[in-house]
Amino acid sequence: MNRIMIAGSAGAGKSTLSRQLGEALQLPVVHLDTLYWNPGWVASGDEEMQRRVEAYVALDQWIIDGNYNKTFPMRLERADTIIFLDMPRPLCLYRVLKRRIQYHGRSRPDLTEGCPEQIDWAFLKWIWDYPKRSRLKIIQAMEAQQGVKNIIFLKGRKAVKAFLQDIAR
Repeated sequence: MNRIMIAGSAGAGKSTLSRQLGEALQLPVVHLDTLYWNPGWVASGDEEMQRRVEAYVALDQWIIDGNYNKTFPMRLERADTIIFLDMPRPLCLYRVLKRRIQYHGRSRPDLTEGCPEQIDWAFLKWIWDYPKRSRLKIIQAMEAQQGVKNIIFLKGRKAVKAFLQDIAR
């Protein structure tokens, strides 16, 4: 595992898992949110985002977490390991609301400095709709890579905990 792609809904635990894996495996971690958002919640734009992600996926070692669909194919192509976090919607919503309270008025560690934590109804709806909008597409893309790449499907918190314990051994 040298190039790890982590996907899943907002609030699924992608950034937390990527940090833990980065520590355990001594791999650099890149959060796509830090590549997309500039200070003040100014979006980098599609072309700039593509360039930024291309620079990272060209490296020999990385863990990249996030959901930017337009960069999904290039991340999928270069990754040797794909991890999908499949968490229940209520848990994802709870985590996002908790994160909003925890980082009120400031940027969280996996987000660009100058982007204080925020939440709106559109984002909550995006999380709620994630299973029917994105989940199946990601699973199908992962299944197409069976036998070619290391595919890891983690359903629920216990699966993530067991996976991290296995990595630590």
